[in-house]
This record gives sequence, C-alpha cells and structure tokens, in this order.
Amino acid sequence: MVAYVDDHELFARGLALMLTTNAGDRFEVGGTTTHVEEAPAPVESCAADLALVDLAMPPLGGAAAIRQIKRRPATRMFALSGSDDPELAGQALRAGADGYLTKSADPEVLVATLLTVAAGFRVLDGELLARGPETQDIANRMLVAERTAKRTVASLLNRIGTANRVEAAGLAGAYGLLDHDSSNRPQ
Repeated sequence: MVAYVDDHELFARGLALMLTTNAGDRFEVGGTTTHVEEAPAPVESCAADLALVDLAMPPLGGAAAIRQIKRRPATRMFALSGSDDPELAGQALRAGADGYLTKSADPEVLVATLLTVAAGFRVLDGELLARGPETQDIANRMLVAERTAKRTVASLLNRIGTANRVEAAGLAGAYGLLDHDSSNRPQ
C-alpha cells in the first residue's frame, strides 16, 4: 500500500496512474494528502508500506512530514523533489527517508527505485559512487561517519555483485543508469 504527500495534486495523480500502469501488481494507492500537517493520517489509515513525500511542501517542508510519518516504523519513506538541490536530499535523509529522487527522474527508474525501497533497501543518488568520490566525501554527502559510509559502500557492492566502485560504475553505465545527457556518451 502506498500513500502520497504532495501539494501538487496533478503530480500525485499522475504518479499514482504511472505506478498502477507500470507496477499495479505491486503498488496500490491507499491515501493522499496535500498538506504536511496531515501527512500521518493517510499513511495510518491505509497502513501504508511506502510513503512518497514531496520535499518542497509549504509551510513546514517535506522533511517535517517525513519525521511525522517515521513514527510509524513499518512505513518506508521515499522523498521526491522538483529540485536537484543536495541540501534537500540531505534534509530528507536526516529526517528518515529511505530514498530520494528528483521528480524529473525517468518513470522506469522511479518504479525500479520504489520497488527497491519497498524491498527494504535505501536508495542514494546513483551518481554518488559513479563520480568516484573518496569515502569521506560520500560520508559528508550522506551526513554519516566515514566508517558508516565505508560499510554502506561495501554492502552496496556486495548486493550488486561487484568487487569495487569502478566495476559498479561500469555496471551502472552498461545498464544506462548514468546516461543523463546523450552528448556525453562515447561514440
């Protein structure tokens, strides 16, 4: 069961339609709200397994909604934003989000990401590892200790069956996960 917290009703309805069309056997919309202060109500009323929260909701912001909903530990949290501002992503993760994507994400990537979060995994920015930052840079971006970042990277590499970050980036490239701009593709 999925609940939406988004102040743009058109986007929420479009997302619901896209999810039921592309993954209807896995996602059923149980509740929605357009107000941060009402965020826990639809999640609790439908016993949502997954809550999708827009981060740019006035007046309190989506991070406040995530903190309120997180009181129900059985619900996985997924943050969406119309902006690619890393600070918003950081706020969402600190508030308890299990994943984050921008609203401009490809629908297939979004569905796959939501399935991953629903399965109990955290989803971070796909380019975080592919850009090749040092472990400390990853820790700073994730707002965790370097040791935690190192464990997270090792766990991710193990789960996808790669030996190192370079191999993981190659695998991501092979599946088209890094191709945001076709002008950067090798000829």
